[in-house]
This record gives sequence, structure tokens and C-alpha cells, in this order.
Amino acid sequence: MDASLEKIADPTLAEMGKNLKEAMRMLENSHRRAEEENGKKRVLEDIPGPLQGSGQDMVSILQLVQNLMHGEDDEEPQSTRIHNIGEQGHMALLGHSLGAYISTLDKDKLRKLTTRILSDTTLWLCRIFRYENGCAYFHEEEREGLAKICRLAIHSRYEDFVVDGFNVLHNKKPVIYLSAAARPGLGQYLCNQLGLPFPSLCRVPCNTMFGSQHQMDVAFLEKLIKDDLERGRLPLLLVANAGTAAVGHTDKIGRLKELCEQYGIWLHVEGVNLATLALGYVSSSVLAATKCDSMTLTPGPWLGLPAVPAVTLYKHDDPALTLVAGLTSNKPADKLRALPLWLSLQYLGLDGIVERLKHGCQLSQRLQESLKKVNHIKILVEDELSSPVVVFKFFQELSGSDPVLKAVPVPNVVPAAVGRERHSCDALNRWLGEQLKQLVPASGLTVMDLEVEGTCIRFSPLMTAAVLGTRAEDVDQLVTCIQSKLPVLTCTLHLREEFKQEVEGTAGLLYVDDPNWPGIGVVRYEHANDDDSSLKSDPEGEKIHAGLLKKLNELESDLTFKMGPEYKSMKSCIYIGMASDDVDVSELVETIIVTAREIEENSRLLENMTEVVRKGIQEAQVQLQKANEERLLEEGVLRQIPVVGSVLNWFSPVQASQKGRSFNLTAGSLESTEHTYVYKVQGTGVTPPPTPSGPHSKQRLPGQKPFKRSLRGSDAVSETSSVSHTEDLEKVQQLPSGPEHTSIEAPAPQDSHPEAPQNKAQHPEDAHPQVEEPVNLR
Repeated sequence: MDASLEKIADPTLAEMGKNLKEAMRMLENSHRRAEEENGKKRVLEDIPGPLQGSGQDMVSILQLVQNLMHGEDDEEPQSTRIHNIGEQGHMALLGHSLGAYISTLDKDKLRKLTTRILSDTTLWLCRIFRYENGCAYFHEEEREGLAKICRLAIHSRYEDFVVDGFNVLHNKKPVIYLSAAARPGLGQYLCNQLGLPFPSLCRVPCNTMFGSQHQMDVAFLEKLIKDDLERGRLPLLLVANAGTAAVGHTDKIGRLKELCEQYGIWLHVEGVNLATLALGYVSSSVLAATKCDSMTLTPGPWLGLPAVPAVTLYKHDDPALTLVAGLTSNKPADKLRALPLWLSLQYLGLDGIVERLKHGCQLSQRLQESLKKVNHIKILVEDELSSPVVVFKFFQELSGSDPVLKAVPVPNVVPAAVGRERHSCDALNRWLGEQLKQLVPASGLTVMDLEVEGTCIRFSPLMTAAVLGTRAEDVDQLVTCIQSKLPVLTCTLHLREEFKQEVEGTAGLLYVDDPNWPGIGVVRYEHANDDDSSLKSDPEGEKIHAGLLKKLNELESDLTFKMGPEYKSMKSCIYIGMASDDVDVSELVETIIVTAREIEENSRLLENMTEVVRKGIQEAQVQLQKANEERLLEEGVLRQIPVVGSVLNWFSPVQASQKGRSFNLTAGSLESTEHTYVYKVQGTGVTPPPTPSGPHSKQRLPGQKPFKRSLRGSDAVSETSSVSHTEDLEKVQQLPSGPEHTSIEAPAPQDSHPEAPQNKAQHPEDAHPQVEEPVNLR
């Protein structure tokens, strides 16, 4: 068996199999009895294959489970594993198997064993987290404990609830108070579990003038309680936070406890900061939670224990009401929920528990101290000495405007400029968070959107460090990655507004405002047949943008270009990514418009080429027929007779000049080839001038990548020295055309854009492809 288990690639499954086998060997006192089957088993066609026959062995079943978990890729079977489960995790997983085995004992032994496990675990948790004389309820769903506490509060305040039920609640409606910073969906869950209408919930706002923006307003809460009492309602329960779900802020629990005692309200506390109660130093705000009526703990993520239930500690003297509310049970299976935690706590010991919780707090303090020295990073914390949650974001104060971080409470009065900066900053913070999560996966970062602060990044090591194995080196690497990304964020934020103005001032380009794109911006080229009012697909525009994207990516610049649909539209756009250095936005926009126009012109040229060539061939056939008729009149009819014509040509040869035609693809017309035989050289005609790069062209230094501003500046070349494309075309049109004229080369600009699309026909042999016409084009 041990040799077979070594074939299992997943060490967790192999270790579980070994531990389970060893535990069964120690607990079983008798050998396994084998039952011989009488008769042949019937095999049905509709029975699945694995169930047919005598069954599968454990190794085969574990191998099947491994394939289902990690896929059937044998090269990297561990690549998809997320968490590293240690020995304490194996103890927790073993508790589930032992719980199923213990449930097969006789009733007396089972009752004694489950009572011992439940009482030990309750006592240990109350002592560790300083909650004296409390009872414990173990539950899989984290919110289930609060729902049972609400049911207990209803039974305690409504004496006739067991008999009259909803009628008692209808006469005097209960009210449950929740903080505005409570976890999303908590109030709806409570109403669904308790069968209460949604008006039974009262949302308490957080402080807006004094204190934390995520801390419950105690004065406003007292006003709400008095208003409910005047309306004949019953204030039932208050849910306070010792570490909000978003930013980890703690309510003023001491003041809330006094208010609840005054009005007879049940006080329940939850939050990640309750884990600090096991440490030697605890802040006064969190320490006040030990005096509340109930609290919910989540030791699983705090200690890195998988499949461990959450615990709700409460104080109540009536066992009958706790039994009716569902907090206690006589079923042994319910008491065995504490078995995985009972095993894990003994394995870790008090020193191991405290060490893991202390390690998480030290990681958060280390990150706070490091981020204080980083510019353009704002830390949002309640108390830097006690909060184990670090929430930060990138912000940049632009010149001539308010800081991007500063927000207006009323969304309707937010200026357009501030709102645009807010969306830009949110997109950049979202990009930063995703980058950090990929670079430092052991950090356990979370990207979240707050109502006032916008998009932020949260680091909560108490909830992730024990599971992911986060170390101090990971925090240092996280800070290094943040510093390396700041130049990109700062540069991109400054270039977004400049890019928008440049695009809006360029004819043929449309600026697309996509608040979710973290790059410089989004632009769309408006071709001749583009309809802005239509939301249908645009095949011609997609073709142009696809070619434009290919050309831009071939420039090998530091910018990234992508193509995607416009927001709420199916039309193609060019998405320009983050900028790591100072970018010449004017050159970038000019390159986009010049390249897009050339692609559109080439596309139209290819579309019209078939028609042009067809008409050229027809004209050539007409001229060839006419030339044959002229030759017939010139030579006479006798010369066309085979024998007679040969004799006449022998005595009197015809001195006819060579006449031919060549088809000019650029001009789309037929031209004479007489000058080719006279001057013994192929004519060049008129060469179209090269496409100029525009007034913003500059001389790029050797090794300098496209779109980067040089140190000399863009004023090195004056605008008067450059020749525009329109002026060149006008000069060419005024020149006489014909084979007898020599070709005129257009003057090239002094500073030609090296990356701007150029006209391919710059050489004589490329400008006029010749088609000799001695061949009959029939």
C-alpha cells in the first residue's frame, strides 16, 4: 500500500492516504472481515464502467481524484495547486475522516467523546480570545452564526414568539442595525434566513465629518434608535465591525456597548481584527469586543487551516432558548463539527497560534512602514499601530487641478475634469493591482472599489499569509515592484490628457473615452464610408484598423497596441497601452493618421486595380487592331501573301519603325515605347513625391526608439524647411507629361519621418512597370 501511494503525484492526497491508513490501523482492534459473495453478480449495460466488477483499489481512486483536480497533464501535475497545505492542514483534513469513523461508535461512547471534544474546543477558544464564560457554535457558513444569534435575540425579546410566531413580530416590528460598511449581502441573508421583511433592516451611516470614513456614526445611531422607539418598533440587534470587510476599520465598540445596554439591544461583533485578541498587546477598541454579547471568529484563514468551521462565541444563560434557536444540538454529528479544530489547536499549541497571528500583523506593519517612504502612494488606515489591514492606492496631483484622490461626496456635482481624472486613476490602480498580483502571488492582494476613495489595493495578511505562506521577503519584493511601476503610472497619467487633445485636434481621428482602459488612450480612424451614428459592424474599418495595428506593432516601440471594440459598439479601435518613458504624443498621433490614410488609399487602389487593368487591356486591344490596320495599308496587300510577301521583303525590305505600347499601372494609361528604342533607355515619366512626415517630424538619434522625445527637442527643424504633401502634388500636376520629358524628382524633406509610411514607387523601374506590346493581347 505504501509503495502504491508513492505513485500519487499530489503529496497532499498521498499524505492524507497514509494518515488515514495509520489512524485506522491504530483505532481498529479487529481485522476487516471479508464477505464472500454467493453466485455471480449481475452486470447491467446501463451501469457505469468503474462500478462494474469487484471495484477499484484506493490508489486508482486517488489517481482519478488527482486527474479531476489537476487535469490529466502528467508533465506539470502540481502547476495548478494554489495553496501549500502544511502538517497542521493535514490534521484538519484528517479530522473530517475521523469524525465519520467516530460516528460509528455506540451511543454512550459517542456521547462522551463528542461532549469532551466540544467542551475542550469551546474552553480553548474562549481563553485564547479573552471571551470568558462563553458558549460556542460551530458552523460551516460564516454568516450562519449571526443568523442563529438573531433568532436567539428574537426568542429572548419576544416571550410569546414560540406560540404566536409572526403575529408577535407584526404588532411590534423588530429592527436590526447594520453598518454601511458591513459586508455586501449580509442584511439580505439575515432577512431570508429569519423570514423578516427588508424594512426590518436599518442601515447606519458612517462618519463623514469626524473620525474614519468607514466607522459607524454613534450619534446618528442613537437618533435612529429613538425614532424607532417612537414609531412603536423594537430595536433588536446591532452588528458592529472589528475590522470592516473592505479596509479593516474598527467601530467604537466601547461606546456602542454602552448604547446597547441603555436600550436593551443585542451587540454582535465580527471582523478580522478579532484575531489580535490572542496577542499580548490589543488596542482598546478591539479589546472592548470581549464585553459584547456575541462574536464570530474565523480561525481557518487566520491559522491556515483548510475545511475548519467558523465559530460564534456567545453568552446566554437559558439552554432552552439556545436549543430552540439552533445554537445547541443533541445530535452527535453537530458536535463533531469541532473535531478538525480540536485536532489542529492541539497540534499548533498556544505558541504556534500566537506566532501565526503575530506574523500576519508584522507583515502589515512592515508594508505600512515601507509604503510611507514611497511617493504617489496613499495609505488608508485607521490606526497604523493596530490595524492588520493595509489599503493603499496610487494617486497623482496634476498641475492646475485638485489631487486625483480627492473626491466630492455628492456624485451629481462632480466636475467633468475631476470625474475624468477619477476614472483615469481608478483604471491605473486596477492595472497596478493586477500587475502586483501576478508579480508577487504570495502577497494575496485584492483589488476593490470603494465609494469615496475609488479603486484601491488591499493587503490583509491575517486572512491570507498563513494559507499562502507569505514571508517578509515577499513584502519587500512587493514594495520593489510598486516602485518599479510608479514611473509608468505617472507618465501615463500625464500623457492621457495630452493624447486626448491631440487626437481631437486631428482630422480623421476620433477619441474614444473608455474609463476601464489603463493605457494612454483609445483612438479610432474615421474612413470615408464611416458612419458614426451606426452601431453595426464595419468590415472596411476593421480591415483598416487591422492593418494599422500591424504597422504600429512593426515599429518596435516601447508602446503596446491592441485592437478591440469600442465601448457599447462593435467598431474597431486602437488601444494604446502604458507609457514607460516620455512619449512624443504629436508624433504618435501623426504616425497613426498617416499610416491609416495610406492603408485606406492602398486598399482602394487594390479594389480599383481590376477595373483599371481591364479597361487598359481593352484599350490596348483596340490600339493593336488599329496598328495592324495601319501596317497593312503601309506594306500593302501583296506583302501579306506568304510566298509573294517573302520575295518582296527580300528585294525591298520595309524600313518600319518599332512601335509599341506600355501600360503604366501608376497612371492607369497606355504610353508609347518609341523613346525606349530611340534612346536605348527606359523612360521614367513622373515620379510621385515621397509621403512627407508632416510638420512634427524630427531627426531621430541613432538607437532611439519611435515616439520618444529626443534631448534636442522637436524645434531643431523649422516648419518652413519641410515640404507638405499637398504642395508637392500641385507642383507635379503643373509639369508636362510625356515620354520625351525627363523625370523630375520631388525634393525630399530635410527631416523625413523614418517610421511614417512611404510611397513604394520611388525608382524608375518601380514607378512605371512596362508591358511591351509585340505580343497580341487576345
